[in-house]
This record gives sequence, C-alpha cells and structure tokens, in this order.
Amino acid sequence: MDLDILQFDFASDFSEGVAAVRMGDRYAYIDRTGQEVIAVDPIFDGVSPFSEERALIRVNDVYGYLDRAGTVIVAPQFPSANPFSQGLAVVRTGTRYGYINPAGELVIEPQFVLAIDFAEGVAAVKVDEQYGYITPDGKWAIGLQFEDAWSFSESLAVVRVSGQWCYVDRTGKIAIEPAFDGAFSFSESLARVRQGNQWGYIDSAGSLVIEPTFDFASDFSEGLAAVLVERQWGYVDQRGNVAIVPQFDFASDFSEELASIKVGQHIGYINKISERVIPPQFTNAGSFSEGLAWVQLDSQWTFIDQTGAFLKKGTWA
Repeated sequence: MDLDILQFDFASDFSEGVAAVRMGDRYAYIDRTGQEVIAVDPIFDGVSPFSEERALIRVNDVYGYLDRAGTVIVAPQFPSANPFSQGLAVVRTGTRYGYINPAGELVIEPQFVLAIDFAEGVAAVKVDEQYGYITPDGKWAIGLQFEDAWSFSESLAVVRVSGQWCYVDRTGKIAIEPAFDGAFSFSESLARVRQGNQWGYIDSAGSLVIEPTFDFASDFSEGLAAVLVERQWGYVDQRGNVAIVPQFDFASDFSEELASIKVGQHIGYINKISERVIPPQFTNAGSFSEGLAWVQLDSQWTFIDQTGAFLKKGTWA
C-alpha cells in the first residue's frame, strides 16, 4: 500500500463527524481530514462509533461511555451495553437489563430478561417469556403479550403470535395479520417477509406487492433492495422490477448512492445503474457514511471517498 495512505489496524464507520480507529494497541477518533481529534486512554480494549454524543468504551469486558471531549462520563461497569438511542441506552447489570440516561443514571431499573433500543418513542422488552413495549419513563405502552418483538419503524412493529410473524400498531392492535414465517421492519414503506423458504415484500396494508420469489432479501434503501437468486445477488426496485441483474457473490444496501458488492474474493462499489465505480479490490469494506467508507486491504484498514481515492496523510480536503 502507498506509504502516503493513512493506514490503521481497525477502522469504524464515520458517525457524528468522527470515526474510531486503532493503531497497534491504541484507539483514537479521527475527523474527515484524518487528524486525530479525540484521544483515547490506552487502557481501553475497544471503542464504538458515537451515537447521540456518546461512544461505548470497553475495559476488561465491561462497558462504559465516553463524551466528545474524550472524558469518561460513565465508568466501565456494565457486562453489556448498547449505543444511545432517543436519549437512553440499554445496559445490563447482573442478569437483567435496564436503561440509563447520558449522565449514566439508571432511569429504568434493570428488570428485563431482554431489552431493545428505543425507537419511535417506545422500546420492546421481555419479562419471563413475553414481550411488550415501554415508554421512556418505564411505563407500559403495550402490555406483555407477544412471543417476540422488534422495534417500531414507520409506525409498525414486527411481533410473533402463535408462531407466526405479524405487525402491530402503536396501540398494540394487530395491523397486519399473522401470516409470515419470517418478517423484518418496514423500510421505505415496504417490509421483507418470508413465506416458506422464499422472501418477498409487503406494504403497510399487508398486501404482497413483490411476490415471495427470492432466496433471501434485504431492506429497501435509497429505492433499491438487494435480493438473492440462486446464489447470486442483484437488486430490485419497489415494484419488483429487476434493477440490477443478479451477478454478485454478495451485495449490500445502497448508502449515499453506492453499494458494496463482492466478486470472487474482492469487494468494490457500484452505482444504481450497475457501473463498477470503484473496482473490486478490497478484502472487506463498509458502507459510505458522511462521504467516506472504511475499506480493508489484507490486514490494513483505511478510508476512501466516493471516487475511490484513499485518505492520505495531510492531504484530505
């Protein structure tokens, strides 16, 4: 690799203007110019991207939180912890999950067998063998009644009832009847569902708008969805028309007009008309975020822009 290219032993997505990187045993956060802007104590074993001005830190398998100044706001103490979402973060103490605020104060006491991030003002939690939804003050928005439950997205949530997946509205009423062997959250007005071994898409009324004909399917992102047909990945539009013929060994969601695709052992990026704007050459690669994407060449990580230009020392505009 060109010695002028910034190289790391690990790199994360850019989030809130910075990305986590590791050089040897030391983590730091860099900005889009490649400059270190947040120093990280070498004692940390791991750090995460920022979410709502907080980043997870890990020391000896317990987690805490860092602020944008690099100050430890919540000392490492939790056996597991999630990024902040809508002002609260899931943490585990002992065998139960609860929620803390950005100051690290427990605002919903650990009492749940499982807990999910807040989304659209509520969070799915599990007590004993049932799931329900709570509000940020810990009160029940939808009482315990489901076999499984996911976060709300576009005002509907995936839940499991009597072994089948369906969708409920914010009152807990079933909006789309149990009819699916698998289901995911709504994205861009459509949700992927499985009937038998095949995947298709429904609208918010529960109508199949793209028949289950795919061996697997991804969520819609920027108007297209990656689908698997006989071991090859391609893309369909929201009417089910083939937008990019299945031809890749793997394909990711579009982000900032580009998607990573795998051809043989290498990963590159295509645009929405299937042009390989960044030829397959990477060992691993992430999605574009805030104009940049991390890529891996053998054991080294760096960043590229949407033309495929590498982040270089002191020259990034």
